[in-house]
Amino acid sequence: MDVLFTSEGIAALLTLTVLEIVLGIDNLIFIGILAGKLPEHQQGTARTVGLSLALILRVGFLFAATWIAGLTEPLFSIPAVLAMDAPFGVTGRDIIMLGGGLFLLYKATTELHDKLEGGSDVAGAAARVSLFAVIANIIMLDVVFSIDSVITAIGLSNELIIMVIAVVVSIIVMQLTAKSITGFIQHHPTIKILALAFLLMVGLVLTAEGFHVHVPKGYVYFAMAFSVGVETMNMRYRGKKNREPLELHQRQITGGS
Repeated sequence: MDVLFTSEGIAALLTLTVLEIVLGIDNLIFIGILAGKLPEHQQGTARTVGLSLALILRVGFLFAATWIAGLTEPLFSIPAVLAMDAPFGVTGRDIIMLGGGLFLLYKATTELHDKLEGGSDVAGAAARVSLFAVIANIIMLDVVFSIDSVITAIGLSNELIIMVIAVVVSIIVMQLTAKSITGFIQHHPTIKILALAFLLMVGLVLTAEGFHVHVPKGYVYFAMAFSVGVETMNMRYRGKKNREPLELHQRQITGGS
C-alpha cells in the first residue's frame, strides 16, 4: 500500500484510471446498444450485470497476470507466404482479438442493417430478444475488452494494487454514467448510427491487432472525438427553430490600375 502514497504511484494511478475509462467507452457503447433492445424494465439489469461482469473479469485477469502475459507467447506459427517475410507466430491474444473483432464487426453490421433496412421486422425481432441472450453477447465482448484492458494495465504499472484500484474506479464511473449515455444514444438516432460506426471501427482495429497490425489508439479516439464534435454541432444546428439561412461572407475584389 505504501506505493500509493508516492508521487510515482499517484501519477500511475491517475494515468491508468483515465486510460481505463477511455478504453471502457467501447464496452459501454456496446452494452448500451444491446440493452436498448430489451424492454425498458430490463435495460438497467442488463447494464448492471454487464458492467459487473466486466469488473469481475478484469480484476480476475489482473490476479492471473502470469496467464495473461503468457497469451503474448506464440502458440504456433504460420509459414512465411506471400507478403510475410518470416513465419507468423499466432498467440492466444491474437486469437481472442481476431475472434472478438470479427464478432464485433458482425454484430455492428447486423445492428446497422436492422436500423436502416429492417422495416417492420425490427419490432418483432426486438420483442424476441431475451435478457439471457443480451447478457451472453455482453459476456463475449467483456472477455475481449477485459483482456485488452488488462494487458494495457500491465504495460503501464507493475503494482497490482494500482491496477486493481484503477479498474474498479473506471467501472464505477461507467456504472454511474451508463444510464445517461445509453439514454442519450437511444433518443438520438444519428448518435446511435454513429455509435455503431464506432463499433465497426473498433472491430476492424481488433481484427487488425489479431494479424499483428498495430493501430495507435490515439488515432482511433481522435477520430471518435472529431466525429462526436461534428455531430454535436449538427444537433445544435437542427435544434434551432426559426433559424435564418446561413449567409457566407465573400471578400469584395475591387479593380485597380
